Amino acid sequence: MKLLIIGSGGREHALLWKLKQNPRITECYVAPGNAGTGTMAINVPIEATNIAGLLQFAQEKKIDLTIVGPDDPLAAGIVDQFQQAGLRIFGPTAAAARFEASKSFAKDFMKRHGIPTAASETFTSSEKASDYVRQAKYPLVVKADGLALGKGVIIAQSAEEALTAIKEMMEEKVFGAAGETVVIEEFLTGPECSLHALIDGKNYLLFPDARDHKRALDGDQGLNTGGMGTISPSGLGVTKSMRARLHYEIFVPFLSGLADEKIKFQGMLFPGLIITKDGPKVLEFNARFGDPETQVLMRRLYSDLLELLEATIDGKLDTVSPWWDERPAVCVVLASGGYPGPIEKGKPITGFENVTDPNVVVFHAGTKQVEENIVTNGGRVLGVTALGRTLEEARQAAYAAADQIQFEGKQLRRDIGELKFK
Repeated sequence: MKLLIIGSGGREHALLWKLKQNPRITECYVAPGNAGTGTMAINVPIEATNIAGLLQFAQEKKIDLTIVGPDDPLAAGIVDQFQQAGLRIFGPTAAAARFEASKSFAKDFMKRHGIPTAASETFTSSEKASDYVRQAKYPLVVKADGLALGKGVIIAQSAEEALTAIKEMMEEKVFGAAGETVVIEEFLTGPECSLHALIDGKNYLLFPDARDHKRALDGDQGLNTGGMGTISPSGLGVTKSMRARLHYEIFVPFLSGLADEKIKFQGMLFPGLIITKDGPKVLEFNARFGDPETQVLMRRLYSDLLELLEATIDGKLDTVSPWWDERPAVCVVLASGGYPGPIEKGKPITGFENVTDPNVVVFHAGTKQVEENIVTNGGRVLGVTALGRTLEEARQAAYAAADQIQFEGKQLRRDIGELKFK
């Protein structure tokens, strides 16, 4: 089987690492890939948003299955175009990817179908949005409606902060077209976790829970990022009773809503969840594998990933039952200096050879091979991911390995998996 993975992050490296364990896969390509994927597959210099180029490549190479990692090509309709060309591809169509591409669409869907979420209002006028926040209670949350690399969310503690966020998003367009519409919602309190569930159109398959650490600095301080590390399980204690509640309150109405509105969703649904005093509520929907959640999930997945992806495409998720490693996993992200702000690329990375713990896998994200050297090529550079008999054992293994790897400006959080839920 010939495989094409689209993307260049740690998520794509983790998916490739897991898929390569299946002997059915004979050829692997990653577009555009990174230094890590280049050691396991053939990197193809085609950007993830170049749908025409990717389609032509897949046709020329007779690719049997394409897997889409990032959100942008999904929102742009890459799945629709590949399917129209008769090619097999994993991911939701553009219509289904709206659950991530438009927060206002997702919020309205949740309201229509009784899925618990924060109360919110949507605005296309900065003047009306400003009038609203001047009268609001604080804190509140201001969100860019569209895709903003996980950074278009501002928790405003005052009207002044909310007005600044609205101006930056809607007038100064710091997130481009993503901020032309904003969603302003109530601030919910409680522990958060990431859920992942494959959806085949009529069935869902829930993965183990995970917890992302979004803020740049220790103690959940600093700016929001794409994610500075993850743990799985989340530590929330997602018991059988909690899973039953998630089933009836989130996934059953979601699938029912898809049927009612004739939306065909086949792919990965990735809800961000918060456990409030009133129970679980959805913060947002994503329509692809999370990053860096995928790194810990792939380390814990014991059985075959390819079988799960094909069952999703074929509408047969009710016929598969994956095995999961019971051991916790921890991913510590090594980021470039300045992230999530401006960064410098091209910093040589050393010390990979010193990571010898068999329980640790280093997934590449913002890396690039330049002659004999691996250099930094993005904000989040590496995801050092470890398994352990306990969460603390996994943390210690991940941090011990992370300390072996060096590059100029390296930054990381030292409290991944350590914080207690508030």
